[in-house]
Amino acid sequence: MAIVLGAIADDFTGATDLANNLVRSGMRCVQVIGVPAEGLALDDVDAVVVALKSRSCPVAEAVEDSLAALDWLQGQGARQIFFKYCSTFDSTDAGNIGPVAEALMDRLGAAQTVMVPAFPINGRTVYQGHLFVGDRLLNESGMQHHPLNPMHDADLVRVLSRQVMRPVGLAARPMLAQGGEATRRHLAALCEQGIGHVICDTLDERDLEVIAEAVVDQPLVTGGSGLGQALPAQYRRRGWLAEVAEPGRLAPAAGGALVLSGSCSRATLGQVAHFLERHPGIALDPLALAEGEAHFQTALAFARERLAGGGPVLVYASADPQRVQAAQAALGTERAGQLVEAALGRLAKAMVEEGVGRLVVAGGETSGAVVSALGIRTLRIGEQIDPGVPWTQAPLADREAPLSLALKSGNFGGPDFFTRAFEVLS
Repeated sequence: MAIVLGAIADDFTGATDLANNLVRSGMRCVQVIGVPAEGLALDDVDAVVVALKSRSCPVAEAVEDSLAALDWLQGQGARQIFFKYCSTFDSTDAGNIGPVAEALMDRLGAAQTVMVPAFPINGRTVYQGHLFVGDRLLNESGMQHHPLNPMHDADLVRVLSRQVMRPVGLAARPMLAQGGEATRRHLAALCEQGIGHVICDTLDERDLEVIAEAVVDQPLVTGGSGLGQALPAQYRRRGWLAEVAEPGRLAPAAGGALVLSGSCSRATLGQVAHFLERHPGIALDPLALAEGEAHFQTALAFARERLAGGGPVLVYASADPQRVQAAQAALGTERAGQLVEAALGRLAKAMVEEGVGRLVVAGGETSGAVVSALGIRTLRIGEQIDPGVPWTQAPLADREAPLSLALKSGNFGGPDFFTRAFEVLS
């Protein structure tokens, strides 16, 4: 069965974020973890999102993995390819957003693609090429303290120009205000001038609709999940997509409730604090993890005991920037992150084997570690908890009920996200 949209996401939570918006807009969607082996059944599916862990890896590796995903999606007959990255555009001057986009363009023979990171409902907007988080420029939003990809420049034309070979242009708000057809002509004119990448201003949902109308026939689009929310209406207008009742319906949830958090974003720190006022939790310290097994075993015993009492329970490595920097200074940035990810992945595996059936994970890198530890290869996308974050379900070989799993990008969700997620599921 041919699919309408094939998406390549550079991290796990970003993949789920996009898949969530596709389901909310009426597409039946499956998320796959890594490039699938041949023979994966895609019955009753309109869109497939391939989740990679390519945001912060070496450029060559990110390009290789993304091209492998593209080849597989083309083999499924995807009409359009979507390269999905974070709505905060976090990347270094070396990449990986620009190099991956250009490699995909080369493989598809695309002369141009758009860059649409904005997600207005979550406060990510672009004006005159500058990315805002709420009312703050990107580089004043807390993203300047990102442990892997600190963002010190909000001018996306300038940021992207440092990563790519093709010229970068802008589709500014006054052009979008003239509608989809005018924007399509503007993009075509920029293409004739040799502009290969176009940053698109986006202030609201209407802007996303205009951009979707303008680019629906392009072989490749790139951006955050906001654009994914607008594209299905265009597919439907072309007769590519049928109306489907309850595209996000999942099986009933069962099992204990656990939250694992490795994100250090402001939003997640607030969510951790809110949860701890109401439920038990234990902090993981990278420095203590580096000393040996005892700290991990303490956290495991704590989670096991509290889950036996009914839960939910939180295990978190989330910390303020000063504590993160201190751990990175002592251990090195890469090792500090690896220690935390490995510990949270082991905890997830142990607790799921002991009966946890409802699992919330905060942070893109953490989500990747947890999904890998659990050996999950496919996720069926369900209903939304908060903008950008749905419940999903994954089949597990040794149990009858699927695992209900929510993978949350660090910056997403309201202060009560960790507590309310389980209320939504029930």
